[in-house]
Amino acid sequence: MSFKARLNRLLARDGKMFDVAIDHGFFNEAAFLGGIEDMRKAVETVVAAGPDAIQLSVGQAEVLQAIPGKQKPALVLRTDVANCYGANYPRHLYSRLIADCVVQAVRLDAACLCVNLLLLPDQPELHEQCVSNICELKPQCDKYGMPLMVEPLVMKKREDGKGYTVDGSLDKITALVRQGKELGADLIKCDPCDDVKDYHKVVQAAGCRVLPRGGGRAEDREILSRTVELMKQGASGIVYGRNVIQHRNPLGMTKAFMAIVHEGAGVEDALRILNG
Repeated sequence: MSFKARLNRLLARDGKMFDVAIDHGFFNEAAFLGGIEDMRKAVETVVAAGPDAIQLSVGQAEVLQAIPGKQKPALVLRTDVANCYGANYPRHLYSRLIADCVVQAVRLDAACLCVNLLLLPDQPELHEQCVSNICELKPQCDKYGMPLMVEPLVMKKREDGKGYTVDGSLDKITALVRQGKELGADLIKCDPCDDVKDYHKVVQAAGCRVLPRGGGRAEDREILSRTVELMKQGASGIVYGRNVIQHRNPLGMTKAFMAIVHEGAGVEDALRILNG
């Protein structure tokens, strides 16, 4: 299958996409399991809402692909596992690729791969591992016609010293996003900057489709407002996980986000969709 054919499966006719990330169990953090304790139920609920894609790990991809019928989201396969998300600093940080990433993706009928590009303070070895991972993946992706989504993630130490949190510095995000593109990204998945009205600068630096991450759970109006502004700033869609799967109404929230991404819905319209 060609690169273009897979991209056509991933993106809607308008060239935009909503990818629901349900790969959180990959990272060995109990707090990440909220809403996905029953993976089959979680995936089936999201599928029923009809997003463009669902992001899963190699061990859970079959849950999606076992669902019969043609009208289901494309698979985005998470290719790397890392240990930098917990409340305590491990003695050793790593980001490890699964074996034969692209071959496994082809076997699972994935339309895209996703890989991290992590930048943490005083952790140059972790950053080097991520660069090495992307350098290994890119020629394999080109060989098999597989789109590559790179996830540049800038983090900083929490004020309480318990682990890392997102660093919304525009300069840091822009520089890392550009590095991701220079390494061969076809799509970029990254955090919003501190002032979302500056996000067009991130999009400009990427020079390809940029999909903001949702991050941790946020209040309904806040996350919907942020999404509306990000789309106005030139985002080509979104990759949200916990703001869908940990919501009281994941089906309604998926439909609300789809309306923002593909129909240009405003905040009030999205809230009406969410609340039925």
